[in-house]
Amino acid sequence: MAVLAIARQLAALGDEVAHELVALTGYRLVDRELLEKRLGDFGITADKRRKYDEKKPGLWASLSQERDDYLHFLKTAIYEEAERGDCIVVGRGASAVLKGLRNLVSLRIVAPKALRVTRVMKQFSCDERRGLQLLEQSDHDRYGFQKYFFSVDWTDPSEYSISLSMDDKLSPADAAAVVDEYRRRIVGPDAEAEGRTRLAELVLGQKVVTEIVYGKRLPLHFLETDVHGTRVVLHGVSNTQTAIEAAVGAARAVPGVGEVESAIQVVQEFTVMP
Repeated sequence: MAVLAIARQLAALGDEVAHELVALTGYRLVDRELLEKRLGDFGITADKRRKYDEKKPGLWASLSQERDDYLHFLKTAIYEEAERGDCIVVGRGASAVLKGLRNLVSLRIVAPKALRVTRVMKQFSCDERRGLQLLEQSDHDRYGFQKYFFSVDWTDPSEYSISLSMDDKLSPADAAAVVDEYRRRIVGPDAEAEGRTRLAELVLGQKVVTEIVYGKRLPLHFLETDVHGTRVVLHGVSNTQTAIEAAVGAARAVPGVGEVESAIQVVQEFTVMP
């Protein structure tokens, strides 16, 4: 079981490489369409998705509960799709969300700027000036999205397993072959087993947060979990000890959870924007 995560510049043929990898490996494609559907199923409306999808939110959007909802359910969707195994996740910060997994191969796909402009001009039937504007806006948005939500420099090659430049000498099929060869050499049985275990823990942690925040609607903020096996540690902020005790009880009731420990801090008169 392996997971491939692809970050790509506009007009760098990242989507084409993803489809070639699907054909080569038989892996499932987790693309924008699928993740949009998953987010919709979680109650994140199309309007809310447009505010945050691969872009840094505006000032008011960045201060709202909607931002936290979007990030929580985006991570939930990515974790759950990755837990199913053998998939290729395109965009949406998947490389950052899944960072540290032993069975992850993260890929960044770029291309020379002049070649990207030519491709954009053809794709959008526009002139060179407009093509350049579209590229710069896309790069700006994707950089801001990763920096804001995950504190990651989207342009840093060290954030990825592989970086490929899709110039006119490298076809999507050849790029896919390179990535697949790397995957077969790097992701062995031990890495697969460790990745499967960790993904189960990450999914369990998301279920705990979902139950506490969206099921019980308890007044906790910045709630996160640290899960090892069936042991769950809760981190966050609350106004009252009563809410913390209720959160611990809610966590214990989630199927698969064993021991629960609270590291939630009580902060009097704490407020957060709705």
